[in-house]
Amino acid sequence: MEFPSEETYIPKIRDFSDFFLNPKETEEEVVGIGGDLSTSRLLYAYTHGIFPWMDKPLLWFSLDPRAIFDLNVLHLSRKVHRKIRQKKYTITMNHAFEQVMRCCSYRSEEQTWITDTFLKGFTEFHRQGYAHSLEVWNEEGLLGGGVYGVAIGKFFAGESMFSFEPDFGKIALHYLFQILKRDGFTLFDTQQMNPVTLSLGAYEIPKSKFLERLTSAVEVPSKWKPSRLEI
Repeated sequence: MEFPSEETYIPKIRDFSDFFLNPKETEEEVVGIGGDLSTSRLLYAYTHGIFPWMDKPLLWFSLDPRAIFDLNVLHLSRKVHRKIRQKKYTITMNHAFEQVMRCCSYRSEEQTWITDTFLKGFTEFHRQGYAHSLEVWNEEGLLGGGVYGVAIGKFFAGESMFSFEPDFGKIALHYLFQILKRDGFTLFDTQQMNPVTLSLGAYEIPKSKFLERLTSAVEVPSKWKPSRLEI
């Protein structure tokens, strides 16, 4: 008997329609309460326009409108572009996923939504090949910035980014956009608009339009194997 290779294996997504409200049929933004962050539930959620946010209880959202990025548009200042050209950093992918998540969870003056529940669930999602990180290391070899998110088919959901070194999070996003474009991604979800994503070029579309684009992007819900970084 021949088994499919890892490169061609397409997972069978377990049906959680009895747990979640259907985002196509409801105006409610909270479409699920409780459950867990198992890989099977996360796969169903992200391929249906749903994402977890908040813990105790675990809340699942499908927002209207939805904030997205055009992968050809990222607004960065001249200062950031100059830092990118200077290359006083090292870029890696998937070398420190859990560390990136923990750095994203750090908040000096507010409570984080990236709890231990999220850390455990998404780290396992990463081990299963659906969550990814991009790291930016400074000249001393310390993690200075990064970004992480979920990739299914040609869809990427950006979850969070951080900068311990000035602008390193934006540098991470720059390289993430470059590799996603090269690998043929068609939709970048940033979920909810905030001042940072707005300044970087994110914009909002109706939920109905987002779900149409999502259905096309995850038609083949394959795992992403990032192509080689070009620095």
